[in-house]
Amino acid sequence: MAIVSNSDKNSLIRRLESIFGLSEGERQALEDLPMRVMTIKADQDIVREGDRPSRSCLILSGFACTYKVSAQGKRQIVSFNLPGDVPDLHSLHLKTLDNSIGTVSPCSVGFITHEALRDICDRYPRIAAALWRNTLFDAAIFREWVLNVGRREAYTRMAHVLCELLVRLQAVGLVKDDACDLPITQAEFADAIGVTPVHVNRVL
Repeated sequence: MAIVSNSDKNSLIRRLESIFGLSEGERQALEDLPMRVMTIKADQDIVREGDRPSRSCLILSGFACTYKVSAQGKRQIVSFNLPGDVPDLHSLHLKTLDNSIGTVSPCSVGFITHEALRDICDRYPRIAAALWRNTLFDAAIFREWVLNVGRREAYTRMAHVLCELLVRLQAVGLVKDDACDLPITQAEFADAIGVTPVHVNRVL
């Protein structure tokens, strides 16, 4: 098991504290969460649709995405996953994953067993509430993405995703002077907003 620095875990704490206040004891409990850390190259799956995982993944660094693939083999990205995100937290309650999660850039990923997550939620009900509120936050983003792909013009779709990423990165301390690293290709933006890479290039 790799050693995880508190600065790495602080991305989760900052994410939760951006939507829910935590006490010092709760922050310490999150810092003490045991996890196995792996470095994963870009364009690799972290988990796949149909998996029956016994752990959830915390993005410590880098960018990932949640996606589904159509019967014709076309990928639809349904969210970008940033440091501090636990994109498969729902696997704590769902036996079988209904989506895949893959890396966009090289990522450091911390895997936390469901047993450890259940334990911290039992011992710290406010952390359970924070994680629950976090999933509601994610659900609100999903609904906005449905509207984005279904009813907005390509220019507005792109503007929305860029603004969302900036705000979310700001919440975990990864924005300086309204600027941030954005290691997302035009092809990946195309899969996220439902247009061709050529159209993304034109829109940008």
